[in-house]
Amino acid sequence: MIKLNTIDNGQVFDFGKASKDYSKFRDIYPKELYDTLYLLGVGHEDQDWLDMGTGTGQLPRGLYHYGAKITGIDISQNQINEAVRMADEKKMNITFKACSAENTEFADSSFDVITACQCFWYFDKEKIVPEIKRLLKSKGLFVKIYMTWIKEDPIASESHALVKSLNQNWTSGSSAVQDLRIHCFDNPVMESFYADLPFTPESWHGRIRACRGVLGSMDNETLQKFETEHQKLSETFPETFTVKHKIYITSYQIRK
Repeated sequence: MIKLNTIDNGQVFDFGKASKDYSKFRDIYPKELYDTLYLLGVGHEDQDWLDMGTGTGQLPRGLYHYGAKITGIDISQNQINEAVRMADEKKMNITFKACSAENTEFADSSFDVITACQCFWYFDKEKIVPEIKRLLKSKGLFVKIYMTWIKEDPIASESHALVKSLNQNWTSGSSAVQDLRIHCFDNPVMESFYADLPFTPESWHGRIRACRGVLGSMDNETLQKFETEHQKLSETFPETFTVKHKIYITSYQIRK
């Protein structure tokens, strides 16, 4: 469980409660993201790569075929359990470990690349910055990624409004947006692009369920209200549709 005064007005949330839905419905990163990361230098053969806040291991699986030696960590044991299960199913040799990103216990200069996807704003900056510097080899690469649906998208807008009406503490991506303006390392290289991601009513419902503001923090009574109301809303959606997302990538070459 996580409780941060800067997120959701201090409301406790736990992604581990959403792990089953997370593994089933949040493996949605588009090919453009993986291609961009590879061009930046993530996932190359003979590379030691650490993915912080790996969740259920989507990012490592998406770039696994390039041949890097990959380690994924997450503070939630439930998330790591799902990551191990899915990697095993695909016969992918990825190392996963449940631990805090701020205290990994890996040796100094262990990694060529470190990534943090959908999670850097959850970390304690006073601790994570020296830990990243400690873990990276000389001239190592750190990359943080944020992907969000666009509120102006009509389907996303309706679902977003419903979650907010049931969980008024939920601040959605505001902390992530603020994090985009904060640079803990020198010489940031920033880029962004849009992607239309495909969904069905079922997969979109699962995607919303797995977010921090729903399964991650709602009590059972509120969750049941969400289930009922969002299922009704889903009946108005087409059989297949896309939801527009924006992806932000910030990379830093860390010189020691």
